[in-house]
Amino acid sequence: MKMIKKTSFLSAAMLACAGAFVPAHAEDALRIGLIATYSGPYADYGRQFDAGVALYLKEHGGKIAGRKVEIVKKDTAGPAPDAAKRIAQELVVRDKVKVLTGLDFSPNAYAVGAIATQAKVPTIVMNAASSAITSSSPYVARLSFTVQQVTDPMARWMLKQGVKEAYTVVADYASGQDAQTAFKKAFTAGGGKVVGEVRTPMSNPDFSAYVQRIKDNKPQAVFFFFPSGVMPPAFLKVWKERGMEEAGIKLFATGEATDDSFLEATGDVALGLVTSHHYSYAHPSAKNRKFVKDFEAQFGTSMRPNYFAVTAYDAMAAIDLALAKTQGDVSGDKIMEALKGLAFESPRGPVEIDSATRDIVQTVYIRKTEKAGGKLVNAEFDKFDRVKDPAKEGS
Repeated sequence: MKMIKKTSFLSAAMLACAGAFVPAHAEDALRIGLIATYSGPYADYGRQFDAGVALYLKEHGGKIAGRKVEIVKKDTAGPAPDAAKRIAQELVVRDKVKVLTGLDFSPNAYAVGAIATQAKVPTIVMNAASSAITSSSPYVARLSFTVQQVTDPMARWMLKQGVKEAYTVVADYASGQDAQTAFKKAFTAGGGKVVGEVRTPMSNPDFSAYVQRIKDNKPQAVFFFFPSGVMPPAFLKVWKERGMEEAGIKLFATGEATDDSFLEATGDVALGLVTSHHYSYAHPSAKNRKFVKDFEAQFGTSMRPNYFAVTAYDAMAAIDLALAKTQGDVSGDKIMEALKGLAFESPRGPVEIDSATRDIVQTVYIRKTEKAGGKLVNAEFDKFDRVKDPAKEGS
């Protein structure tokens, strides 16, 4: 009996090795490694990713390109590049995944890029928004957005509304610095003037001091960027308490400030805020109405779908479409080539993957936080079509 078991094990091992050299059969499960945050203060990110993936797979009978899909999930518990790199290596070597995805934080995405290059495993970024991520590896494509991509249109839109002077307030980390740089570049190029800049610490900033300083300076407008979660509502609360609107100072931000996942908890302090972003739960397309309806049917209404869920859904669609083009060939080079120039309709609107940069090209919407049916929503009222990452313009 022992001999039979040993022989069976060796045979299985030989077959597994052989699988590296012969095309997989249609009935073999396609293993996809999903690296995300499932614990700690950012656990909502992983939940939203899971929901988007589950919705796409449910729509398609649990299959991609005719193959059953097995999602292998791994938790980084937040920004942890060393852990992300180790996890990616385990997923490729031990779990034999053919695609890596997830990646909510930019440091994690950069770390995984090194493994993607080494192993030639296609990697689809579902959120990480630092511009250079797709430049760090030829095996990385992004379906989410970049901070510059949603900031630049806001600067240009403000200029069109006659705003000529602005003060910027950003969180002091890479994405905040990206937002500050992109805003200043676009705003000054259009004839505007940045009259003040401030970078706040990520943990427990005293917004009252910053807001009072702004009030004393009396700028025409303020643009701010904070990561979604606890910082935007804290800032908005102080803004209201200090009577900034009554003082005639206009306020603008990127969509992280009114992330659909946190908007109800943020409350009425968000009312009237104008933001720029690539997805709103209230986006009026038929595809998004179906997406929201299916999301609520499967997961209830306590968690509202946000841009994480939509990108996860789109990442599955992109893998599906790419494998249709490769006729099921899962080699890294073939999949990456198939992803270039891919275009399809997302719940957020039309999207495409730039063939030169492997980065997302999409509509950026200008929205205003309003109440509709008793709910706070980001109501879209203007847009910029086919926006590329401005940091890669000319690529």
